[in-house]
Amino acid sequence: MIEIQQLTFTYPHGSFHLHISELAVESASVSAVVGPSGSGKTTLLHLVSGILPIALGKILIDQTDLSTLTDAERRRFRLQQVGLVFQDFELIDYLSVIDNVLLPCRIGDAVALDDATQRRAEKLLEQSGLVDHIRKPVTQLSQGEKQRVAICRALLPKPAILLADEPTGNLDPTTSGQILDLMLSSARENNTTVMMVTHDHSLLNRFDHVIDFERFLTSSEPAPAARGTPE
Repeated sequence: MIEIQQLTFTYPHGSFHLHISELAVESASVSAVVGPSGSGKTTLLHLVSGILPIALGKILIDQTDLSTLTDAERRRFRLQQVGLVFQDFELIDYLSVIDNVLLPCRIGDAVALDDATQRRAEKLLEQSGLVDHIRKPVTQLSQGEKQRVAICRALLPKPAILLADEPTGNLDPTTSGQILDLMLSSARENNTTVMMVTHDHSLLNRFDHVIDFERFLTSSEPAPAARGTPE
């Protein structure tokens, strides 16, 4: 599903440097992305989602080469194919909980705003323990509740790829396990490929594979593909 070849990325006017010689993520697999802070984990998610442009190298998503797409084409690809869970939630303050979850229906044509979609949004919120907050403004929620709204929004379109950046970082251990259950069960039900950045190593046994960014920092040789057995 995801293939990376000779990817090099640097931010303008900064010293950050990310180089991934080869990385492959199998279709419908769930992978945890771990490594030191500042090593490029979030940057990788932004490159795979098409938020950041690719200057050198290739990222292929189901044979679509993101490096050949324009900004507008990458945006359309993201709306149609990718579910995103950001560290800072990216919720719309003036919208209610349910309207934030339904936001993908209003910014693109990937998901129709019909009765079935409305029911799916409500079911996701119920499974996330937010059924009593559906009509509330998101400004009235706790940090953990906001994170759960963001996860529901990402899962709503049944995306081909789900990219999550520390989605359980604001949750207590019990809720963290429940939310991970929701993410992984929904992903497996819909054959979604998952890449999730986490610092919680107690969760790693729940994933098919672990992509450890330490390999990209310590090796001066081309990095091996993250394909095969979990680390």
